[in-house]
Amino acid sequence: MNRMPAVAGQFYPGKPADLLREVENYTAVPAERTAALGVVVPHAGYLYSGAIAGKTFARVHIPRKVIILGPNHHGVGPAASVYAAGAWQTPLGMMPIDAPLAGAILAKCPGTTADMSAHRLEHSLEVQVPFLQVLTPECSIVPICLGRLALTELLLLGEHLGRVLTQFPEEVLIVASSDMTHYEAGAVAREKDQRALKCILDLDPEGLYRTVRDGRISMCGVIPVVVMLAATLQKGARSATLVHYGNSGDITGDQSEVVGYAGVIVV
Repeated sequence: MNRMPAVAGQFYPGKPADLLREVENYTAVPAERTAALGVVVPHAGYLYSGAIAGKTFARVHIPRKVIILGPNHHGVGPAASVYAAGAWQTPLGMMPIDAPLAGAILAKCPGTTADMSAHRLEHSLEVQVPFLQVLTPECSIVPICLGRLALTELLLLGEHLGRVLTQFPEEVLIVASSDMTHYEAGAVAREKDQRALKCILDLDPEGLYRTVRDGRISMCGVIPVVVMLAATLQKGARSATLVHYGNSGDITGDQSEVVGYAGVIVV
């Protein structure tokens, strides 16, 4: 079944020409592209976080197959919902689901379920698709919407996902969709987010989970990032680089209550 866009015209432009122009502007950063195992990118409205997402995507080689991991903001559906067939539509057209890769994940990753309900209204995965459509038009995707899972379950899922990708015959990029601290003063958000980002840059999924939990850091995509880190470690990840960190106040001029955004590349 094809998924229709849920947040076009809200989180990003609903008209094809406007969307194409905006994504091209965000990804026009002149940079040598790196062969990456995973990235962390934000998922707020493009006005606020599109520049950071675009700068991050522009610095990596995006292969023909991409897994998008996002948090389940609405609490609908199973805890690890894989959109396993069909296509996703945006104003830029259709992006096909990679059914063979989705099938391998469902067969070999414990706890995953073929499910569309969790994806119907979820924006965290959808907003990444136009970037992929512009940078790698021939790309196919496997969106996975992740709800509340225990740390042991997340690490196991990441380990098995990494094994699937190690055995898969083609290169696959894992995109972990996450914003950082929500609705705190800019200085407070930065301090909290630096603690979480240190764990990401240290390739420490368990440390990230515990730091966010114990520090009450409102990083909405901590679960997808933990899974991405565990999977890329299984694939041999050696280092991570922070592309850019900022917050919504950089756009509005108001640092009294912000949302933080970060772009990270794992190689």
